[in-house]
Amino acid sequence: MTKRERVTAAVRFTTPDFTPHNLGLTQQAQDALTELTGDPHYVEKHANNHIFDAYYMGDPVETFPGSERFKDDFGVIWNKSGVDKDIGVIDNFVIPEPDVALIDTIPLPDIGVLHKRYATLKDCKDDRFRIAEIGFSVFERAWTLCGMENLLIYMVTEPEFVEKLFEKILGINMRIMDVALRYEADGFHFGDDWGQQKGLIMGPSHWRRFIKPVIAEMYAKAAKKGLIVSQHSCGDISEIMDELVDIGLNVYNTVQPEIYDLAELRDKYKGKLTFWGGISTQRDLPYITPDAVYKLVHDTARTMSREGGYIAAPTHAVPCDVPAENIVAMIEAFNDLGKV
Repeated sequence: MTKRERVTAAVRFTTPDFTPHNLGLTQQAQDALTELTGDPHYVEKHANNHIFDAYYMGDPVETFPGSERFKDDFGVIWNKSGVDKDIGVIDNFVIPEPDVALIDTIPLPDIGVLHKRYATLKDCKDDRFRIAEIGFSVFERAWTLCGMENLLIYMVTEPEFVEKLFEKILGINMRIMDVALRYEADGFHFGDDWGQQKGLIMGPSHWRRFIKPVIAEMYAKAAKKGLIVSQHSCGDISEIMDELVDIGLNVYNTVQPEIYDLAELRDKYKGKLTFWGGISTQRDLPYITPDAVYKLVHDTARTMSREGGYIAAPTHAVPCDVPAENIVAMIEAFNDLGKV
């Protein structure tokens, strides 16, 4: 099987020849791996990733000299000078109050930038499964514009404003998808964190009112083009997982084993939903030995991949607290999945 065929078989529950896998690193983890191996291209050479991802979440349009701050094309200023060197924290509110008139001031993404992002799908010359992605797609886009706490308060006190904000975000995402869908892809992936360690950040009723109608339209747009639909959300989204399947979700990323019983999840959604992730960056990878990492990868794959339905991966881009030796062990384990 090619890598593309292997991922497709896993998603369609037609049993790939072995479990497909994928690995991403934060910049700090990449730097540590380079220091250990002496090779800045170690992942590209050795990981044999099965997925190629053309990703857009907002591009820098302005930098601030002498600082680790930049403004993205939604007007949000990100600051990477603190603990979070990967994404950063937000220094401003584009929408500082629940004024509907402010929604129309949200800048639209530059079409030329979008084409550059998604045209990279054509640059993938090998046999990987190709995914177009929108990061910070709905809830995260909204809170980056007006603040997390503010958005959650507005869901209760200003629901009509929130509905208008999410309608605007849907319109922006449809514009983004119109560009992305011009390029050949096998799937569409939406990044949007809804979960906390237990339950949804905004609760199921507010998720259903504000978020579900938006993602249902996005899923339908991708599915109409014949693409596999994939959703990333960290945390516990068990309250709404059945509803996600009902509106067309094919793949859920990132399925954290410290939150879910993996075997129970596999049995419940066999034939309905493929899981992508499962190797904990929170509970396991920073703390266990390389030998234990190797065993964990194989044990997780055996649990999750009966008759397909699983893409082996860490539960997030590998963070800075994971030893580089453990990243090497994980890569070796992924490559050896075809030998068991």
